[in-house]
Amino acid sequence: MQAARVRDPLAAVFVLFALVGAVFGSWAARVPDVSAQVGAGHSALGVALFCISAGALVSMQTAGGLCARWGAGRVSAAGAVAASVAVVLPGLAGSMGSLCVALLLFGAATGLANVAANSLGVQVQQAVGRPVMSTLHAGFSFGGLGGALVGGVASTVMPAGWHLLVVGVLGLGVSVVIAPALAGFVHGEPAPVPSRERPTASGAAPVIVVLGLIAGCTAFAEGALTDWASLHLREDLHATPMVAGAGYAVFSLAMACARLRGRSLIVRYGDTVVLTSGALLAAVGMLVGAAAPSPFLALAGFVLVGFGLANVFPLAIAKAGLLGGARGVARASSVGYTGLLGGPPIIGLLAGERGLPFALTSVSALAVVAAVLALVVDHRLDGAGSVASVLRAQARARLQPIAERVEVAAQNHSKSLYLLLDQS
Repeated sequence: MQAARVRDPLAAVFVLFALVGAVFGSWAARVPDVSAQVGAGHSALGVALFCISAGALVSMQTAGGLCARWGAGRVSAAGAVAASVAVVLPGLAGSMGSLCVALLLFGAATGLANVAANSLGVQVQQAVGRPVMSTLHAGFSFGGLGGALVGGVASTVMPAGWHLLVVGVLGLGVSVVIAPALAGFVHGEPAPVPSRERPTASGAAPVIVVLGLIAGCTAFAEGALTDWASLHLREDLHATPMVAGAGYAVFSLAMACARLRGRSLIVRYGDTVVLTSGALLAAVGMLVGAAAPSPFLALAGFVLVGFGLANVFPLAIAKAGLLGGARGVARASSVGYTGLLGGPPIIGLLAGERGLPFALTSVSALAVVAAVLALVVDHRLDGAGSVASVLRAQARARLQPIAERVEVAAQNHSKSLYLLLDQS
């Protein structure tokens, strides 16, 4: 009965993640067109993109309180509707001022939807009793892939305004379908994860900040590719609109596939290996993408960035949760989001001075910083706060009842065989 009650919310949350990803992907594919529509250069576009991050940062500060008061399910349903409406606004902009206002509202709506979706995802995960957050984040990436691919095709046949209007209408339809399951889910706040090896609060706080910096370095890269990949392909490498739209799409596909494998990679290789190798792979991939002489080689670089970054941000936030509970997650997320906040405008300013390919190499530099910080965290914790250890413990806990049943069956079989031999 409990499983039947939870299944619908779990599917609804997955669709919600995919919807928010599709909204982001659709916007990412049309950034060049909207930029041309308002006559924005690189620096001006960087300022406009800052409005997305500023709006999201403000709404994320209030979303937690709204979820606590009204429930994450209801706020998630409202966030889905808000994101679907707000994605239409940039396509209607006719000037830099109106674009900044539109992107401010777009950022606020998607920030609200993201926080509420993650809060609800954690509660659903606790209810079903198994780790599903990686799968939910893969839904976001698959949604981004679909949105970017469709956006790339749409850019060849219709203006950005009409395309984003269609996205908004479809998003509202999906929101109506999933809203009852989202709003109807009621579950208590998740309990903190116990850890015998957790450092003291004073000792954990600096580590949590460093984990936030790791997340911020990778969020910088995600923001850069979301807002600038298509423009780099279109303007610097002279790709067709459809190929330019594939920039964010291939990045999202690579990230989605790697996230589906994230849990097994963490269990097999451990936290530090996944963090450092992923960050370094992303650094190499971004260098390839920025310096590539052809669009298709640049796309290959974006694939490497997606593979590398896929599990770095979720793993850093998860480690912060093990060390500091909900407060640790909030602190690391706040620090990490500064990367997404500052990424697009910094890229824009650098592009205005030195060109977009040079600006994109800053992603590689920060990815290397993230890898170094991961080694610092590993040395500081010396095995404490290990997500891999928690996942192994969860696997053992799930296998224990099966092992006990097998043992009982083997004992019963042995007794039956003994009686049979005794009778003979």
